[in-house]
Amino acid sequence: MKNLVLSCLLLSVIGLQSCKNEEKQKAAEAAKADGEKVVSTECYKAIYEKDTIDLKLNTLKNGKLAGDLIMKVAPSTVRTGEVAGEFHGDTLFVDYTFKDNVNKDKTFKNPMALLKRNNQLILGNGTMQTTMGVTYLVKDKPIDFDSVKYKFDSVECSTK
Repeated sequence: MKNLVLSCLLLSVIGLQSCKNEEKQKAAEAAKADGEKVVSTECYKAIYEKDTIDLKLNTLKNGKLAGDLIMKVAPSTVRTGEVAGEFHGDTLFVDYTFKDNVNKDKTFKNPMALLKRNNQLILGNGTMQTTMGVTYLVKDKPIDFDSVKYKFDSVECSTK
């Protein structure tokens, strides 16, 4: 009899706890959805020799940026993915999560730094390091925005 009462009590506590967790999760999702409303959209294109990069950036209500980046690197590599990040001063730091046409079932994630100068975004060259499977830009090493391949010019957004 004691075991039956304890079992029922235990099940009740677990049930109540899961309801509380559901309420917290719904509140967190509502706050996240509110911060993810798109305020504006800008599109950019960079061309270097036979390489083309298309970037679509959505500015979100919470001030962060998210969008799509497609890299067509000659002769045949195409990387398609998403960027997410935010500005620190005049530099946009994003994480680029992508798949390429060679390793279709594998997802890669790389950091990027883009300097906003006049009406351009300049993709910087920085020292990257990987620790425990996470790649990041090394903080103590400067990012070069002068000797670069890719300078993004503002373009009209396509309706794709």
